[in-house]
Amino acid sequence: MTDRTAPKVTGGGAKGPEELRQQLEHARGRLGRTVEELADKAHLKTRAADLKDKAGAMTVQLRSTATKAGHTVEHNVPRPVANVVQAGRRHPRPVVVAGAAASAVVAAGLLRRRHNGHH
Repeated sequence: MTDRTAPKVTGGGAKGPEELRQQLEHARGRLGRTVEELADKAHLKTRAADLKDKAGAMTVQLRSTATKAGHTVEHNVPRPVANVVQAGRRHPRPVVVAGAAASAVVAAGLLRRRHNGHH
């Protein structure tokens, strides 16, 4: 990182106290900017690591919740429904198609009721 506005220090050093003060002031400014840039980079890395940790914890929690919900469903639904769920796990495409078709039938029914004056 270079600062093109700072005076160049030559082998002879500053020509007087005022020029030395200016050189020191420019050097302090460059050092301050460098420290700020390094702090920003460190902060970003820390934030990224924190977010990664939080995402990992949320993934574990979601998997646990999904597993518990799956066990609850398996043990509390009628056997025919459980059979459909198991078939859906093995062959998800037909279940998605059937769900879309059922949604279309329900939507058509609702539109028909609305058209006939029933709310």
